[in-house]
Amino acid sequence: MKLSKWLLVLSFLLLPFTSAVSDSASAEGLEPLAPPPATDTLVLKMLSAQMIHNGATYQSAQPVAAIDGRTYIPFSSIAARYGYKISYDAVKKESTAKSDRHELVFKIGSGFAVRDGVQTKLTGVPYISKGYLMVPLRSWGEMADSTIAVVGKQITLKWSTVVIPPKPTADFEVLPTEIYAGQTMVTYTDHATNTTGMPFMDERWDGRLDIFPEPGTYVITREVEDSNGVWSDPFSVTVTVKAPNLPPVADFTTDKTQYRIGETISYTDLSTDDENAIARSTFTGADKAFFEPGEHPVTLEVEDEHGLKTSVTKTVSISNEVLYTKDEYDRLFTATGDIYAVDGAAVLNYPAYKYSIVNEPAQMVRSNSPETLVQEGISYHAQLTGKVRFMFHNVNNIGYPVSVHLLATNMGSGTANYNKSASGMGGPTASPELAGKLSTSRYLSSLASNPTPVWSTILPGETKEILPELAKVPMKAGESLSSYVDVFSDRELLYTVVVTAVGKNPVTELPNLTDLPRDGKHVRGTFYNADRSITIDDQIGAAPQRIMFGDVGGVDTIIDGIDEMTGQLEYNRGNYGVLYRMHLSHVAPNTLISLNARGGLYTGAFLVNDQLVTVANNQALRSNAQSAVMYRTGASEEAVDIVFTIASGSNLPIAMTFTQLPQLRQ
Repeated sequence: MKLSKWLLVLSFLLLPFTSAVSDSASAEGLEPLAPPPATDTLVLKMLSAQMIHNGATYQSAQPVAAIDGRTYIPFSSIAARYGYKISYDAVKKESTAKSDRHELVFKIGSGFAVRDGVQTKLTGVPYISKGYLMVPLRSWGEMADSTIAVVGKQITLKWSTVVIPPKPTADFEVLPTEIYAGQTMVTYTDHATNTTGMPFMDERWDGRLDIFPEPGTYVITREVEDSNGVWSDPFSVTVTVKAPNLPPVADFTTDKTQYRIGETISYTDLSTDDENAIARSTFTGADKAFFEPGEHPVTLEVEDEHGLKTSVTKTVSISNEVLYTKDEYDRLFTATGDIYAVDGAAVLNYPAYKYSIVNEPAQMVRSNSPETLVQEGISYHAQLTGKVRFMFHNVNNIGYPVSVHLLATNMGSGTANYNKSASGMGGPTASPELAGKLSTSRYLSSLASNPTPVWSTILPGETKEILPELAKVPMKAGESLSSYVDVFSDRELLYTVVVTAVGKNPVTELPNLTDLPRDGKHVRGTFYNADRSITIDDQIGAAPQRIMFGDVGGVDTIIDGIDEMTGQLEYNRGNYGVLYRMHLSHVAPNTLISLNARGGLYTGAFLVNDQLVTVANNQALRSNAQSAVMYRTGASEEAVDIVFTIASGSNLPIAMTFTQLPQLRQ
């Protein structure tokens, strides 16, 4: 087989050896190979349009011409026989013939041509004959690597069609880049090239190992053989092998040898690694405090960046002496926003403070019906001027990705100026509760920062998308999106909330969209008293108390408005989107302010003295047996301001509780 392969290569170079290849192929039981000719032959005659190419007859666009002793041939015809593709630049008046070997450029009336970017002098000047470019035959032949023989009126051009492919390359890559002796399993990624397009016939490696036994420098070399029997040049990669990686050493200590029940324990991680590359440290059983006497096992597991792990277990000794009960400890030391356990039934025994509400004029649009989107269309529209708070909460059940858009149309005759200020968006996400929590916390953070309004204009009759960030990330099937934004306009605008498939232009689609029907469960509408102020001048917190929100029949009554798509009266059940501002003038010293979920799952955010508190941080209140810490007053009475809006996706009612903190002990 090796012999026949070499003969095949030689047959492309030397025609006399073709028969040897055929004989060898027959001997191997294969079909005889019929290699293409090694040389092309083109026969022309003076004053004739006939062209004989490798025995086949073709017609030239114009006869071979003789002018002033020089022979000319049609550019397009001769280029076609050589396999060149031609093009014409009308501005430069240049004709180009291009192949995988050369690029030849001729210009009408010029005695020079360009071959592969290099100018060359012609034996004659190209001209036009009956619409065809005529070029000097001898110059063409020389530029196209041809031999020319003239016998009488017959002209014979010959040129080689054999292209000897370049050698293959044996490139490869060694991975990973960090290699440890006796540990790292090495892989070799092939980056070799082969112009024949055929698989490699053979390869040779020197120094290749899957695991290198000792640290040091290694050179790996590779060669490959292509289907023509041609070997590549050697390709080498040098790798540095490090000493074996040692696992990290897990260790920790506590600040004391023994603790009382309910005493805070301080853990100090003392773990080490030979490369100082500990990627993960995980404590198990390392409670902040224990509430049972005895020996409590605590385990620390550490892992380095290479995946090696070790662990250590120590015991924490707890005496019978009580510093704090678990309830006392949780009230004193649970981090702001985090959850602690409560007696849910006992909360209802706290006296409910009968506060007063001042409803303040504020426009709010709630676009929440249909909450579950099942088709594209218009989910809400309203004509408004001045400041408006928009609140969106939707779930995509259409079956394909969609976007929600807020459009504004100037129906008047003058230019409208509008701005956007505070805003917050949550999602898209598979969790409606998380979307509501994120949008609430981000909106309140934005509100606290008092952002500078961003102004824009809308011309008469113009429609603009005024909240493009709402549609920036599409809602995939099953995902939820929740958002708030404050918008102001100095002229009346028609606001339209539309739902379209991703990629559609909502402005151009608007005339084709139909109104989406209400879902019968959720709320959509425009509400005009959507801000509520609560001021409590009495001292609160000296004894257990609660303030309720969202409870049926309570002080926090439901605001009403209108569904402008149907004209019907609408009640904002749950008061979602309403902004509450509560000022507590006298909160007793050492008071714990907490949020207790009375209706099931609740998660959201509050501004407490302009500081954002996310309810349950990375969790959620899931029953009335859980409360989240909102604030603790110090040793003296304080004024506390709380700003919030009910989080979309959460349940009501909620109780804000005020209880006395246990006394600090040493």
